[in-house]
Amino acid sequence: MTRDAGALEIDGSHGEGGGQILRAALALAVVLRRPVRLTAVRARRPKPGLQPQHLAVVRALAAVSGADVRGDALDSTELTFAPTELRAGQYRFDVGATRGSAGSVSLLFQALLLPLALAGAPSRLTLVGGTHVPWSPPVPYITEVFLPALEAAGIRARVTLQRLGWYPVGGGEIEVDIEPAAPRCGLLIDTPPVAPTEGVSIVSRLPVSIAERQRARALHRLSAAGAEARIDVETDMRAASPGTALFIAVRGRAGFTALGRRGLPAEAVADAAVDAWLEWRASGAAIDDHLADQLIPFLAMAPTPSRVCCQAVTPHLRTVAWLVERFLAARVHLEDRIPAVVTIEPHPSP
Repeated sequence: MTRDAGALEIDGSHGEGGGQILRAALALAVVLRRPVRLTAVRARRPKPGLQPQHLAVVRALAAVSGADVRGDALDSTELTFAPTELRAGQYRFDVGATRGSAGSVSLLFQALLLPLALAGAPSRLTLVGGTHVPWSPPVPYITEVFLPALEAAGIRARVTLQRLGWYPVGGGEIEVDIEPAAPRCGLLIDTPPVAPTEGVSIVSRLPVSIAERQRARALHRLSAAGAEARIDVETDMRAASPGTALFIAVRGRAGFTALGRRGLPAEAVADAAVDAWLEWRASGAAIDDHLADQLIPFLAMAPTPSRVCCQAVTPHLRTVAWLVERFLAARVHLEDRIPAVVTIEPHPSP
Protein backbone atom coordinates (compact mmCIF):
# COMPACT_ATOMS: atom_id res chain seq x y z
CA MET A 1 0.00 0.00 0.00
CA THR A 2 1.37 3.45 -0.92
CA ARG A 3 1.50 6.37 1.43
CA ASP A 4 -1.21 8.07 -0.71
CA ALA A 5 -3.70 5.25 -0.13
CA GLY A 6 -6.84 6.54 1.55
CA ALA A 7 -5.76 10.18 1.30
CA LEU A 8 -8.51 12.74 0.84
CA GLU A 9 -7.99 14.50 -2.50
CA ILE A 10 -8.31 18.30 -2.34
CA ASP A 11 -8.24 20.53 -5.41
CA GLY A 12 -6.19 23.53 -4.34
CA SER A 13 -7.56 25.61 -7.20
CA HIS A 14 -11.13 25.38 -5.96
CA GLY A 15 -12.91 28.65 -5.21
CA GLU A 16 -10.52 31.45 -4.35
CA GLY A 17 -7.67 29.01 -4.89
CA GLY A 18 -5.17 30.50 -2.45
CA GLY A 19 -3.34 29.65 0.73
CA GLN A 20 -6.55 29.40 2.77
CA ILE A 21 -7.30 25.95 1.34
CA LEU A 22 -3.84 24.71 2.27
CA ARG A 23 -3.96 26.03 5.85
CA ALA A 24 -7.47 24.84 6.63
CA ALA A 25 -7.04 21.45 4.93
CA LEU A 26 -3.86 20.62 6.81
CA ALA A 27 -5.26 21.81 10.14
CA LEU A 28 -8.33 19.59 9.73
CA ALA A 29 -6.16 16.70 8.54
CA VAL A 30 -4.13 16.94 11.76
CA VAL A 31 -7.26 17.12 13.93
CA LEU A 32 -8.78 14.06 12.26
CA ARG A 33 -5.44 12.22 11.73
CA ARG A 34 -6.46 11.88 8.09
CA PRO A 35 -3.98 11.84 5.20
CA VAL A 36 -4.64 14.43 2.54
CA ARG A 37 -3.31 15.08 -0.96
CA LEU A 38 -3.54 18.59 -2.36
CA THR A 39 -3.14 19.31 -6.06
CA ALA A 40 -2.96 22.62 -7.94
CA VAL A 41 -1.81 24.36 -4.75
CA ARG A 42 -2.40 28.13 -5.06
CA ALA A 43 -3.03 27.66 -8.76
CA ARG A 44 -5.00 30.91 -8.99
CA ARG A 45 -2.18 33.08 -7.69
CA PRO A 46 0.41 35.02 -9.75
CA LYS A 47 3.10 32.83 -8.17
CA PRO A 48 1.49 29.39 -7.87
CA GLY A 49 2.70 26.75 -5.46
CA LEU A 50 4.17 26.92 -1.98
CA GLN A 51 5.84 30.20 -1.06
CA PRO A 52 7.86 30.61 2.18
CA GLN A 53 4.83 31.49 4.32
CA HIS A 54 2.92 28.43 3.08
CA LEU A 55 5.90 26.13 3.47
CA ALA A 56 6.21 27.36 7.07
CA VAL A 57 2.60 26.28 7.71
CA VAL A 58 3.23 22.84 6.18
CA ARG A 59 6.34 22.22 8.27
CA ALA A 60 4.84 23.61 11.48
CA LEU A 61 1.77 21.38 11.22
CA ALA A 62 4.01 18.44 10.33
CA ALA A 63 6.10 19.11 13.45
CA VAL A 64 3.09 19.07 15.79
CA SER A 65 1.58 15.95 14.20
CA GLY A 66 4.57 13.78 13.22
CA ALA A 67 3.34 13.92 9.64
CA ASP A 68 4.89 12.13 6.72
CA VAL A 69 5.12 14.82 4.03
CA ARG A 70 5.96 14.83 0.35
CA GLY A 71 6.08 17.89 -1.86
CA ASP A 72 7.13 20.34 0.88
CA ALA A 73 9.36 22.49 -1.29
CA LEU A 74 9.23 26.04 -2.57
CA ASP A 75 6.96 26.41 -5.64
CA SER A 76 5.58 22.88 -5.23
CA THR A 77 1.97 22.61 -6.48
CA GLU A 78 1.32 19.12 -5.09
CA LEU A 79 1.53 18.02 -1.47
CA THR A 80 0.85 14.78 0.37
CA PHE A 81 0.46 15.12 4.13
CA ALA A 82 -0.15 12.14 6.45
CA PRO A 83 -0.36 13.07 10.16
CA THR A 84 0.17 10.48 12.87
CA GLU A 85 0.20 11.72 16.49
CA LEU A 86 -0.82 15.19 17.64
CA ARG A 87 1.82 16.57 20.02
CA ALA A 88 1.27 19.49 22.36
CA GLY A 89 4.45 21.20 23.53
CA GLN A 90 6.78 24.12 23.09
CA TYR A 91 7.68 25.13 19.55
CA ARG A 92 9.42 27.90 17.62
CA PHE A 93 8.59 28.52 13.97
CA ASP A 94 10.12 31.18 11.71
CA VAL A 95 8.20 32.00 8.54
CA GLY A 96 11.42 33.21 6.90
CA ALA A 97 13.55 30.21 7.85
CA THR A 98 13.65 28.76 4.33
CA ARG A 99 13.92 32.07 2.51
CA GLY A 100 13.61 35.58 3.89
CA SER A 101 9.90 36.40 4.18
CA ALA A 102 7.47 38.70 5.95
CA GLY A 103 4.82 36.00 5.79
CA SER A 104 2.07 36.40 8.35
CA VAL A 105 2.50 35.00 11.85
CA SER A 106 -1.25 35.49 12.34
CA LEU A 107 -2.12 33.04 9.56
CA LEU A 108 0.43 30.55 10.87
CA PHE A 109 -1.08 30.86 14.35
CA GLN A 110 -4.61 30.31 13.07
CA ALA A 111 -3.53 27.12 11.28
CA LEU A 112 -1.95 25.77 14.46
CA LEU A 113 -4.65 26.82 16.92
CA LEU A 114 -7.39 24.27 16.19
CA PRO A 115 -5.13 21.19 16.29
CA LEU A 116 -3.21 22.30 19.37
CA ALA A 117 -6.39 23.26 21.23
CA LEU A 118 -7.44 19.62 20.81
CA ALA A 119 -4.05 18.17 21.75
CA GLY A 120 -4.95 17.46 25.37
CA ALA A 121 -2.17 19.53 26.97
CA PRO A 122 -1.01 23.16 26.87
CA SER A 123 1.27 24.45 24.13
CA ARG A 124 3.57 27.45 23.93
CA LEU A 125 4.65 28.86 20.58
CA THR A 126 7.13 31.47 19.40
CA LEU A 127 6.28 32.61 15.88
CA VAL A 128 8.57 34.86 13.84
CA GLY A 129 7.61 36.73 10.67
CA GLY A 130 5.26 39.51 9.63
CA THR A 131 2.87 40.94 12.22
CA HIS A 132 1.36 43.70 10.04
CA VAL A 133 1.48 42.74 6.36
CA PRO A 134 -0.92 42.99 3.39
CA TRP A 135 -3.64 40.40 2.79
CA SER A 136 -3.61 38.96 6.31
CA PRO A 137 -4.97 39.89 9.74
CA PRO A 138 -2.56 41.91 11.87
CA VAL A 139 -1.79 40.65 15.36
CA PRO A 140 -4.24 43.12 17.00
CA TYR A 141 -7.02 41.51 14.95
CA ILE A 142 -6.11 38.17 16.51
CA THR A 143 -6.07 39.54 20.07
CA GLU A 144 -9.07 41.88 19.85
CA VAL A 145 -11.44 40.15 17.40
CA PHE A 146 -10.63 36.52 16.57
CA LEU A 147 -9.72 35.17 20.01
CA PRO A 148 -12.50 37.00 21.92
CA ALA A 149 -15.04 35.53 19.49
CA LEU A 150 -13.62 32.02 19.91
CA GLU A 151 -13.53 32.31 23.69
CA ALA A 152 -17.33 32.27 23.73
CA ALA A 153 -17.14 28.84 22.05
CA GLY A 154 -14.63 27.51 24.61
CA ILE A 155 -11.33 28.00 22.74
CA ARG A 156 -8.75 29.91 24.78
CA ALA A 157 -5.33 31.20 23.80
CA ARG A 158 -3.17 34.19 24.68
CA VAL A 159 -1.11 36.02 22.08
CA THR A 160 1.55 38.54 23.10
CA LEU A 161 3.17 40.82 20.55
CA GLN A 162 6.90 40.97 21.27
CA ARG A 163 8.18 42.84 18.21
CA LEU A 164 6.55 44.33 15.12
CA GLY A 165 7.35 42.96 11.67
CA TRP A 166 6.47 44.87 8.50
CA TYR A 167 6.45 43.89 4.84
CA PRO A 168 8.82 43.12 3.15
CA VAL A 169 11.42 42.56 5.90
CA GLY A 170 9.38 40.75 8.56
CA GLY A 171 11.28 39.84 11.71
CA GLY A 172 8.32 40.38 14.03
CA GLU A 173 7.63 38.00 16.89
CA ILE A 174 4.68 36.80 18.95
CA GLU A 175 4.46 34.49 21.95
CA VAL A 176 1.43 32.19 22.12
CA ASP A 177 -0.06 30.10 24.93
CA ILE A 178 -2.81 27.65 23.92
CA GLU A 179 -5.03 25.95 26.49
CA PRO A 180 -6.31 22.41 25.77
CA ALA A 181 -10.05 22.67 25.13
CA ALA A 182 -12.41 21.53 22.38
CA PRO A 183 -15.16 23.88 21.18
CA ARG A 184 -17.90 23.42 23.79
CA CYS A 185 -20.74 25.12 21.92
CA GLY A 186 -21.71 26.87 18.74
CA LEU A 187 -22.19 30.62 18.48
CA LEU A 188 -25.24 32.77 17.85
CA ILE A 189 -24.00 36.14 16.58
CA ASP A 190 -26.73 37.55 14.39
CA THR A 191 -27.43 41.07 15.66
CA PRO A 192 -25.25 44.19 15.30
CA PRO A 193 -23.15 44.89 18.40
CA VAL A 194 -23.74 47.71 20.83
CA ALA A 195 -20.14 48.30 21.85
CA PRO A 196 -17.48 50.98 21.59
CA THR A 197 -14.92 51.06 18.80
CA GLU A 198 -11.32 50.78 19.96
CA GLY A 199 -8.04 50.80 18.12
CA VAL A 200 -4.37 51.51 17.90
CA SER A 201 -2.24 53.72 15.68
CA ILE A 202 1.27 52.29 15.41
CA VAL A 203 4.63 53.43 14.06
CA SER A 204 8.04 51.79 13.98
CA ARG A 205 11.23 53.74 13.36
CA LEU A 206 9.24 56.74 12.11
CA PRO A 207 8.16 59.99 13.79
CA VAL A 208 5.41 59.43 16.33
CA SER A 209 3.59 62.40 14.78
CA ILE A 210 2.52 60.08 11.94
CA ALA A 211 0.67 57.84 14.38
CA GLU A 212 -0.83 60.86 16.10
CA ARG A 213 -2.16 62.22 12.78
CA GLN A 214 -3.67 58.83 11.93
CA ARG A 215 -5.34 58.74 15.33
CA ALA A 216 -6.68 62.29 15.11
CA ARG A 217 -8.19 61.75 11.67
CA ALA A 218 -9.81 58.46 12.62
CA LEU A 219 -11.30 59.84 15.84
CA HIS A 220 -12.68 62.87 14.01
CA ARG A 221 -14.46 60.72 11.43
CA LEU A 222 -15.70 58.14 13.93
CA SER A 223 -17.08 60.89 16.15
CA ALA A 224 -18.83 62.48 13.16
CA ALA A 225 -20.45 59.09 12.52
CA GLY A 226 -21.76 59.00 16.08
CA ALA A 227 -19.36 56.33 17.34
CA GLU A 228 -17.90 56.17 20.81
CA ALA A 229 -14.23 55.46 20.11
CA ARG A 230 -10.83 55.20 21.74
CA ILE A 231 -7.56 54.87 19.80
CA ASP A 232 -4.17 54.51 21.44
CA VAL A 233 -0.80 55.50 19.97
CA GLU A 234 2.02 52.96 20.16
CA THR A 235 5.61 52.86 18.95
CA ASP A 236 8.12 50.04 18.52
CA MET A 237 11.62 51.12 17.58
CA ARG A 238 12.95 47.53 17.83
CA ALA A 239 11.32 46.51 14.56
CA ALA A 240 13.67 45.51 11.75
CA SER A 241 12.17 48.07 9.38
CA PRO A 242 9.97 51.19 9.48
CA GLY A 243 6.23 50.94 9.16
CA THR A 244 2.91 52.36 10.25
CA ALA A 245 -0.66 51.10 10.56
CA LEU A 246 -4.06 52.01 11.96
CA PHE A 247 -6.28 49.27 13.38
CA ILE A 248 -9.83 49.80 14.66
CA ALA A 249 -12.16 47.14 16.03
CA VAL A 250 -15.34 46.26 17.84
CA ARG A 251 -14.14 43.59 20.24
CA GLY A 252 -15.02 40.05 19.24
CA ARG A 253 -16.97 41.24 16.21
CA ALA A 254 -15.01 43.11 13.56
CA GLY A 255 -11.63 44.66 12.80
CA PHE A 256 -10.32 46.95 10.07
CA THR A 257 -6.70 47.69 9.20
CA ALA A 258 -4.91 50.12 6.95
CA LEU A 259 -1.16 49.97 6.37
CA GLY A 260 0.96 53.01 5.61
CA ARG A 261 3.43 53.22 2.76
CA ARG A 262 5.85 55.75 1.38
CA GLY A 263 4.00 58.71 -0.12
CA LEU A 264 0.64 57.89 1.46
CA PRO A 265 -0.50 60.61 3.90
CA ALA A 266 -1.32 59.55 7.45
CA GLU A 267 -4.84 60.88 6.95
CA ALA A 268 -5.36 58.58 3.97
CA VAL A 269 -4.31 55.59 6.08
CA ALA A 270 -6.92 56.53 8.68
CA ASP A 271 -9.57 57.07 6.02
CA ALA A 272 -9.06 53.57 4.59
CA ALA A 273 -9.68 51.91 7.95
CA VAL A 274 -12.63 54.12 8.86
CA ASP A 275 -14.23 53.66 5.42
CA ALA A 276 -14.18 49.89 5.91
CA TRP A 277 -15.70 50.30 9.40
CA LEU A 278 -18.46 52.53 8.02
CA GLU A 279 -19.28 50.03 5.26
CA TRP A 280 -19.51 47.20 7.79
CA ARG A 281 -21.76 49.19 10.14
CA ALA A 282 -24.05 50.24 7.29
CA SER A 283 -24.53 46.59 6.26
CA GLY A 284 -26.23 45.72 9.55
CA ALA A 285 -23.91 42.72 9.99
CA ALA A 286 -22.96 41.30 13.37
CA ILE A 287 -19.39 40.34 12.41
CA ASP A 288 -17.01 41.11 9.57
CA ASP A 289 -16.50 38.85 6.55
CA HIS A 290 -13.01 37.72 7.55
CA LEU A 291 -14.10 36.61 11.01
CA ALA A 292 -16.92 34.56 9.47
CA ASP A 293 -14.62 32.39 7.36
CA GLN A 294 -12.02 32.14 10.16
CA LEU A 295 -14.61 30.80 12.63
CA ILE A 296 -16.14 28.10 10.40
CA PRO A 297 -13.60 25.27 11.02
CA PHE A 298 -13.88 25.77 14.79
CA LEU A 299 -17.68 25.99 14.83
CA ALA A 300 -17.95 22.93 12.59
CA MET A 301 -16.26 20.97 15.42
CA ALA A 302 -18.67 22.28 18.07
CA PRO A 303 -21.44 20.04 19.49
CA THR A 304 -24.26 22.56 18.84
CA PRO A 305 -25.30 24.62 15.79
CA SER A 306 -24.05 28.12 15.01
CA ARG A 307 -25.56 31.09 13.23
CA VAL A 308 -23.54 34.19 12.39
CA CYS A 309 -24.37 37.25 10.33
CA CYS A 310 -21.65 38.90 8.22
CA GLN A 311 -21.49 41.54 5.50
CA ALA A 312 -21.59 39.27 2.44
CA VAL A 313 -20.76 35.82 1.14
CA THR A 314 -17.17 36.21 -0.07
CA PRO A 315 -15.08 33.79 -2.17
CA HIS A 316 -13.06 32.97 0.96
CA LEU A 317 -16.26 32.14 2.84
CA ARG A 318 -17.53 29.87 0.06
CA THR A 319 -14.17 28.13 -0.16
CA VAL A 320 -13.81 27.32 3.53
CA ALA A 321 -17.45 26.15 3.69
CA TRP A 322 -16.76 23.76 0.80
CA LEU A 323 -13.56 22.52 2.39
CA VAL A 324 -15.08 21.87 5.83
CA GLU A 325 -17.81 19.77 4.23
CA ARG A 326 -15.14 17.66 2.50
CA PHE A 327 -13.63 16.71 5.87
CA LEU A 328 -16.56 16.68 8.28
CA ALA A 329 -20.19 15.67 8.53
CA ALA A 330 -20.94 19.33 9.25
CA ARG A 331 -23.12 21.31 6.88
CA VAL A 332 -22.52 24.99 6.19
CA HIS A 333 -25.45 26.90 4.72
CA LEU A 334 -24.79 30.33 3.20
CA GLU A 335 -27.63 32.82 2.68
CA ASP A 336 -26.22 35.12 0.01
CA ARG A 337 -27.73 38.47 0.87
CA ILE A 338 -26.69 41.65 2.64
CA PRO A 339 -26.10 41.07 5.44
CA ALA A 340 -25.37 37.40 4.81
CA VAL A 341 -26.24 34.58 7.21
CA VAL A 342 -24.01 31.56 7.83
CA THR A 343 -25.57 28.54 9.54
CA ILE A 344 -23.39 25.63 10.67
CA GLU A 345 -24.83 22.25 11.61
CA PRO A 346 -22.07 20.57 13.61
CA HIS A 347 -19.97 17.45 13.39
CA PRO A 348 -19.86 15.06 16.36
CA SER A 349 -16.70 15.33 18.48
CA PRO A 350 -13.79 13.16 17.16
